[in-house]
Amino acid sequence: MDDFGRLPPDDYQLAGQVHHRLRRAHQRSSAIFIDQIGDSLLTPTQWAALATLHAEGPLSQNQLGRLTYMDPATTQGVILRLVERNLVERQPDPQDRRRTSVRLTRIGQALVVDLMANAAAANERTLAPLTEEERVQFMALLARLM
Repeated sequence: MDDFGRLPPDDYQLAGQVHHRLRRAHQRSSAIFIDQIGDSLLTPTQWAALATLHAEGPLSQNQLGRLTYMDPATTQGVILRLVERNLVERQPDPQDRRRTSVRLTRIGQALVVDLMANAAAANERTLAPLTEEERVQFMALLARLM
């Protein structure tokens, strides 16, 4: 039953629902990433923050969250865990002291450079069941859903 006391349609099959399949695909891709990345403490979300800071340079917490599609609470938690590992540092933004700027430390920069090939290998391994044409189509379809 749903929140309104209605039964799902007789032909409802969870395995055929997009949210269920996306969740399972996400679980698979996350497991592959964690196995492939080579740093057991690094989550896919933390990697997104590190890779974005590597590509963009220092960012405000807000900008980092927007670019990685994380809500503010998640962004703050990710940054705190990365600060604890000395991979990023926070400091007042020089243009606006009310904002906090986040940047990679030397250790964080070195880690990103060292693990970039592993991250690419995780991507390759995740997409391995697909042909090249299917990969292009799959990525295009995902982009349309986002």
